[in-house]
Amino acid sequence: MINEKADSLVNAFKELLAQERFGSQSEIVNALQQMGFTHINQSKVSRMLTKFGAVRTRNTRMEMVYCLPNELSVPNTSSPLKNLVLDVDNNESLIVIKTSPGAAQLIARLLDSVGKSEGILGTIAGDDTIFVTPTTGTDIQVLITHIQQLFESSL
Repeated sequence: MINEKADSLVNAFKELLAQERFGSQSEIVNALQQMGFTHINQSKVSRMLTKFGAVRTRNTRMEMVYCLPNELSVPNTSSPLKNLVLDVDNNESLIVIKTSPGAAQLIARLLDSVGKSEGILGTIAGDDTIFVTPTTGTDIQVLITHIQQLFESSL
């Protein structure tokens, strides 16, 4: 019975995030409570977001929302991010990040969630390559160092 409840909660949680309309943990808590999960709280939602590798990104309406990475194209999200990032290089105006196959979109979403405040104007991700465009006036070497620290990498 407990496993059925846990599975039911996980399924409901994933279904909610697939809607890409929840911008805060409290909104997720409220939605789950309305679905009958009265025992759910913010800290449980926070742990679930971490467990399933959820990231904040912009939806089609340009709202910042929580979503899950595409499970079909992303490697095991329990892998440390530093194992997914293989190389970070630049040409003084653009940063190129090489990742394990299938990891680029997950990493790019994480970088996009960091955003302009950290000097990232935007990203474009393929399967294993990410182009990162810095904001105007951002020191590219400082941004590269910040990105490397973000992934706890020794590139």
